[in-house]
Amino acid sequence: MSAAIRPGAATAEANRPRVYERLTAGQIRDALYKMHLIRRFEESAEDAYVRGLSYGTMHLSIGEEATAVGACAPLSDADLITSTHRGHGHCIAKGAEVKRMFAEFLGRETGYCRGRGGSMHIADPSKGNLGANGVVGGGIPIAVGAALSVKKRKTGSVVVSFFGDGANNEGAFHESLNMAAVWKLPVVFVCENNKYGMSVSVERSTAVRHIAERAAAYAMPGVTVDGNSFSAVAQATFDAADRARAGEGPSLIECVTYRTRGHSRSDRNRYRTKEEIDSWKARDPIVAFERELETLGLMARAEMEAVRAEVEAEIKAGVAFAEASPQPSPTDLLRDVYTV
Repeated sequence: MSAAIRPGAATAEANRPRVYERLTAGQIRDALYKMHLIRRFEESAEDAYVRGLSYGTMHLSIGEEATAVGACAPLSDADLITSTHRGHGHCIAKGAEVKRMFAEFLGRETGYCRGRGGSMHIADPSKGNLGANGVVGGGIPIAVGAALSVKKRKTGSVVVSFFGDGANNEGAFHESLNMAAVWKLPVVFVCENNKYGMSVSVERSTAVRHIAERAAAYAMPGVTVDGNSFSAVAQATFDAADRARAGEGPSLIECVTYRTRGHSRSDRNRYRTKEEIDSWKARDPIVAFERELETLGLMARAEMEAVRAEVEAEIKAGVAFAEASPQPSPTDLLRDVYTV
């Protein structure tokens, strides 16, 4: 055997996901960086909550990083997203600075919403993030409105609307998909099916086996993909975004994934077994992505370790920035309040 040919290299090349033809080495590294950044941000945010540095609740997306980063891979700052109550990953995937997110969590003036919004209401219009939303399915009609705007203005942008499996039974979901299809709007509906709407399993709440099947009722493509595979999610979103930019209308992507933490900080996980949670932890999307990149020869292990180190440095600096940032002044209590 020639030393220049690695065992299994030909097979790996033959099975290379075609999405990697559309991504540069820098973009692939950035995707891995963001997945690690999301994981470490949420772990650090959880730690801050436990230590009493932040208040209220939070909804963590640990285990769902591939869906957020994969769906944002085809997007630029000119493209838009709407998010959910579990939106930290979407925010970071769209290019947010974690130091300003930490500051928002700690209620500081340097936060994205000057400390007023907290976990569920971060927005960053400069990066095309129209904001998280505490209402189940609340971001879906907003995405349709944004898509109508970009179509009227002929900007060539697309809108990605993130929502969970619980939202697929809301009226806003069905009304929005219908309107987007009727007007052929450039919107991609991305369902993060993490198997549970709060504590109710999707099997008990939804008649169809795959949420993507509901696309047929609105004459749009629907596809179910492995939400723990970056390449699968990215490819599906590239395809849907291409279709939207070509004026062919919306698509529905169902990403089957799993949150390994509870619904929120108060969730004691009594409706799930330890065995179920552990089985999904074994399908960790970050580990799977690194394994794929190494197998395909797209990134060396040493570079992956460098990415981890850079992420740790950014997290540490972000926490320090937030803790050193000023508290809001009591005299500014009514600032940005438009109705009293």
